[in-house]
Amino acid sequence: MTAADVLETVQSDLATELSRLGSSKALYAATEGELEADRVLEAAAEAERAAAETFSAWADDESNADAREVFESIAADERAHAERVREELDGEKVSDPGAVGAEEAHDLAIPAHLRSIDGTVERAGALLGRILVADESKSQYVGYFVGDADPQTAGVFRDLRGDLDGQRERALELLETVCADEADWEAATEAAAKVVRVAYEEHVETLESLGVDPKPVC
Repeated sequence: MTAADVLETVQSDLATELSRLGSSKALYAATEGELEADRVLEAAAEAERAAAETFSAWADDESNADAREVFESIAADERAHAERVREELDGEKVSDPGAVGAEEAHDLAIPAHLRSIDGTVERAGALLGRILVADESKSQYVGYFVGDADPQTAGVFRDLRGDLDGQRERALELLETVCADEADWEAATEAAAKVVRVAYEEHVETLESLGVDPKPVC
């Protein structure tokens, strides 16, 4: 098995979930029904801050040097992303991205789940899963600001989404480094898939709590 197989398996097995996480309803869920520009930006900044703190925490207690380097680099990416989103808002509306830890942020399902993972192989797989989910969500942020006639902010999210290509390559390379046997590959695949499932479960629960059917209208 290879890292490319992990990616293909998760994308194939969870194609429906990923598709729905990339739908307009996903942004409605992320903002809890408040589809206004400031609230959309706040939701994005919150997610980026939580991711930065989570990956930084992983790096702090990671014994594998290769994994630690990847986690540190992606934490840095996410801090930069949070800052770019913050710059789109008035300073009073979003706190400094370094001031809010993952535990202090809104109870987001993915960061909470990621913080529960200890193994290097499982973290490498979960990192890939988080990147897949983030790619879907950022496509909706781009679309929202295009529709809101705000090309500047749409461009910001387009750039952030572009950064995920590099993150995905780092995650795939890390999987090739840390997976030594079939058991490792299976554990990594399940860890990646679990992140997608956790994100989708939160998506469904939030929409249902808002009285919205999570299934697309055919």
